[in-house]
Amino acid sequence: MSNKTVNATTPQGSELSMRKIAGPHSLVATSLALAISGGIANPLYAEEVSLDTLHVEDTGIQADANPYAEEAAPYKARTLSDSRRTRDIADTPQTMTVITRSAIEDSGKTELKDILSAQPGITLGTGEGGNSFGDRYIIRGYEARSDIYTDGLRDPGLITRETFALEQIEIAKGPSSTFAGRGSTGGAVNSVTKKANLWDDFTTIEGGLGTDDYERYTLDANRVLTEDLAIRFNGLYTEAEVPDRGPAEKRRTGALISGIYQPLDEFKILADYYYARSDDRTDPGTFMTNGKPDDHGKYVGQSGLDFQRTGADIFTLGFEWELGDGVKLENKSRIGSTENSYIISAYSARSGGTRSFAGWQENDYIGNQTNLTIDKMWGDIRHTVITGLEYANEQTDAGGYSANPSSVAVDPYNPNNHAWSGTKTRSAKQSELELETISAYVMDTVTLNEDWEVFAGLRYDRFDYYLDTAERTGRGGVIIPAATYKYNDGFWNGHLGVVYSPWEHGNVYVSWSTSSNINGGEADAGTNCGYGGLCVDDAGNYAQAEPEQSTNWELGTKWNLLDHRLLLTAAVFQTTKDDVIEGGNDSYQTGGSLNTGKNRVHGVELGLAGNITDRLSGQIGAALMDSETLKSYNQANEGLPKANFAEKSANAQLRYQLTPDFAFGGTMTYSSEIRGGQPDAGATNRIVLDGYTVYDLFATYQVNEHLDLRANVQNIFNEDYYTAVYRGGSIVYKGDARNAQLTARYKF
Repeated sequence: MSNKTVNATTPQGSELSMRKIAGPHSLVATSLALAISGGIANPLYAEEVSLDTLHVEDTGIQADANPYAEEAAPYKARTLSDSRRTRDIADTPQTMTVITRSAIEDSGKTELKDILSAQPGITLGTGEGGNSFGDRYIIRGYEARSDIYTDGLRDPGLITRETFALEQIEIAKGPSSTFAGRGSTGGAVNSVTKKANLWDDFTTIEGGLGTDDYERYTLDANRVLTEDLAIRFNGLYTEAEVPDRGPAEKRRTGALISGIYQPLDEFKILADYYYARSDDRTDPGTFMTNGKPDDHGKYVGQSGLDFQRTGADIFTLGFEWELGDGVKLENKSRIGSTENSYIISAYSARSGGTRSFAGWQENDYIGNQTNLTIDKMWGDIRHTVITGLEYANEQTDAGGYSANPSSVAVDPYNPNNHAWSGTKTRSAKQSELELETISAYVMDTVTLNEDWEVFAGLRYDRFDYYLDTAERTGRGGVIIPAATYKYNDGFWNGHLGVVYSPWEHGNVYVSWSTSSNINGGEADAGTNCGYGGLCVDDAGNYAQAEPEQSTNWELGTKWNLLDHRLLLTAAVFQTTKDDVIEGGNDSYQTGGSLNTGKNRVHGVELGLAGNITDRLSGQIGAALMDSETLKSYNQANEGLPKANFAEKSANAQLRYQLTPDFAFGGTMTYSSEIRGGQPDAGATNRIVLDGYTVYDLFATYQVNEHLDLRANVQNIFNEDYYTAVYRGGSIVYKGDARNAQLTARYKF
């Protein structure tokens, strides 16, 4: 550990606060502080006393502790990483689900999609011809594949995201455009990365082996170079077959290099570079027979044809400056590029052969966010005002692949004969999208008195949209001519929350929030109207469509229990989406039905996170929801529920510390049935996936102060279950079969 000292007379001038100092020197420091304060207060010593500045050695912070978690409650997050969320989670008038690093590690899940899909109220969507294969989430029934953020800035591109460099995952439920900008109808996901710190040197090496040829190795090292400069490196290499679905496999490498330079207590510069590569043979899932998944087929793509490769290179630079008197200035800029290319073949029971989904996408992104915070008393009322500006420019080029032969007859029950030989060619660029956005917002959290607090926010987004498409052949051999589409527009969004807390440890709140989705806002969909791509009129000409508007009401309560180590939350909510842009009868075409739809989701969400007893920790959540299509261009859709929507879902992860060295626990994930169908147009009764309950187990053992072991068994009862379905049923994602891993971690 470093020898960096903290001036105890300036508690805001350090990364540490006195209450966080633990360990052998903590008692000495506390005793000295009490003795000094007692001496000053004693009237017998009222004379001026000259004391040397007290310095406390920073030796008590756990090397890689999560700075956002509640002390001694590893499953409970106390704060959010976004500085615009100025109050603790318990005092924020919105449903916030936070998965801490301890919960992520205990679960044994290493992909963001696996962690999120287990959370209540979240389901997965499929990739296919209308949108790219990659991480795709549906939050409270609404598409969220573009509502993914890293450290508060939008994460460009549709890629596969890993967890090796994450501190925690923050899920804001309900419309959040005041914070997030366009989209975020069902909510937004913010991944918080591990960052360099100035208070400790540490190195952690982790290695894991398991079934299905599983290997995983990570490195996490922080180095304090001087008292004001530190760097941190996180590295990853992993490969494995998809459980019981080989030769489908995953191979990933990644790195996060972060640095901090803090020449003054009031000023610091932060920088990081994120690198990720994946080289997978993606499991396309199984096929449907008589409206149900075929449990016995094992088609996992074709050797020589199937592949999926993704990559990311993202650089972020920012600073934080405490200007004094409650004023703080923050700025961060990001330059990023991502890529996603794939050929994924699926078996078609209808034709007795294969169908290939193929595409490539390259995304370049520039973003900047500046926030000015003013936190001070105005008379007898405390105001925490944030004003901010954002700039974003996203450019996406996309094309496809051609394979010859494009389809072959295979036996789906015999994976040994799924070899392919032929030629595959990457096409030239078929579409080019540029989306430029300038945003301004103001937020204020007003503490009226001990019982009442009000939050209000207002945001305006102005965007310029440009899409250029090449001539291409559509379905049925129809030639679709080249076209260029341009338009611009702007929209306002607001957020209002009131918190009433007459009790010492609890509150009730009510909130109202809005969001806006723009025509063509999903960068991976091009002109596939029904998948979030650009929709035009029946003649193929662009006709200005109003942004889709969503409004959410939420009434909830939050309680900090057991010395603030357990957070209990409950909320009822209703989200209504108006002016829905519908895809029409053929979602692959640009022609749509503009602003003709309306739908609604309402429900109840419950949560519990933290220490249930001194030895038992847990994170438990449940969502009971109902959805309905209220209006549609097609009256037959009215009254139908939403597709890829689970009315009931729950997740519970528990950990019991049996001895100081040994702990064990498990996870239960439940989802009710989901139906296929077109997003925002209503589900179909033809395609139904049964509900499921999956159980996982884990155990940890601290061998000594440097070495610990963790064992994970996922899906212990080897349940056959399915997590998502393509609207027509040709793709049904299959959940992982039983698998097990043993991981060793060494700290020094």
